[in-house]
Amino acid sequence: MAEKAKKTIGILTGGGDVPGLNPCIKKLVYRGIDEGCRIIGIRRGWAGLLELNPDDPSTFDKCYMELTKAMVRTIDRTGGTFLHTSRTNPGATRFSEAPDFLKDRFKDESEKVDFTEHVLNNLEFLKIDLLIPIGGDDTLSYGVRLHEENFPVIAIPKTMDNDVFGTDYCIGFSTAVTRSVNFIHALRTSTGSHERIAVIELFGRNCGETSLIAAYLAGVDRAIISEVPFEPEKLAELIMEDKRNNPSNYAMLTISEGARILGGKVMEYGEEDAYGHKKLGGIGMITGEILRKLTGEGIIYQQLSYLMRSGSPDSLDLMVGVNYANMAIDLALRDNTGRMVALSNGTYTDMPISIVVSGQKRVDVHELYDVEEYRPKVRHVSGKPMFLY
Repeated sequence: MAEKAKKTIGILTGGGDVPGLNPCIKKLVYRGIDEGCRIIGIRRGWAGLLELNPDDPSTFDKCYMELTKAMVRTIDRTGGTFLHTSRTNPGATRFSEAPDFLKDRFKDESEKVDFTEHVLNNLEFLKIDLLIPIGGDDTLSYGVRLHEENFPVIAIPKTMDNDVFGTDYCIGFSTAVTRSVNFIHALRTSTGSHERIAVIELFGRNCGETSLIAAYLAGVDRAIISEVPFEPEKLAELIMEDKRNNPSNYAMLTISEGARILGGKVMEYGEEDAYGHKKLGGIGMITGEILRKLTGEGIIYQQLSYLMRSGSPDSLDLMVGVNYANMAIDLALRDNTGRMVALSNGTYTDMPISIVVSGQKRVDVHELYDVEEYRPKVRHVSGKPMFLY
């Protein structure tokens, strides 16, 4: 009987880094090699497949590498991604930002160009049979595009915002919340010592789950989330009530970076990235300044930002990262592609990859948030998933 051909699996990480990516990569490599597969790591997310020029060997080491157990043996002990990352979208790349060799080849000076044909050619050049992208909804949406082009894809969801549609949990969320709770408690010392109001800005573009859950677990006075526009005057009254009722005479609130004042816009700046997003941030500073003027109180503004996703993963993100990797290899061995590994109602499962682009995950405001009091409202948890959503 002829020996079955060895499967070559490509893996990449895209978008923001989160704790748990490296353990996921390591397990993909170890399990894949044990199952007789060859593993190719694509560097810097989709950029590796965009910038690879098969006619120029100088691009090879910059864009991909064959992974061995020895290469990834210790990476699970640290955060971030061993393969590096980017927010490149080969399906909509600015012509001015494309590699020079592609500009010469495509001769298309449109604002954004679709280089998917080039990506597919590179996958063929690398002899990759199946691709496992690990990312958020933006990164995985291009995975959906490749699936629609009939290239085999198995997706793994990660994002500290926990906002990939179709799964209860994304790699990185638990560590981000843990970091946030720890920093919130640490900030109580300065806030209390100076009898101020602390405004703590957390990541969360469209989904306010990090602000909601961090505030819920840390016992923060008020939480502003992306889903509910807020009135500064009302917030000022509530937070001053909290300050007066605190024997230490201070108060704290969390706010999602994607939050907005009632009648206002989300705070964005800079140029749009390849997925049409501008940078977010600063709503906490603006809110703090408004509260200072309305209340006359001193403000401590802290943007946790990248601190939320720095460092090594907690045990839950280790568990989910490793389990998602095992599930992805199981699907690959069965040639069950066009899927996304997921958690649903506390159970590991898989979904059609197209589910990523079929909706947007948001906080269940009716169940989990008090829109009048600007704070978590979690009275009944029976029957809800572990992380609430």
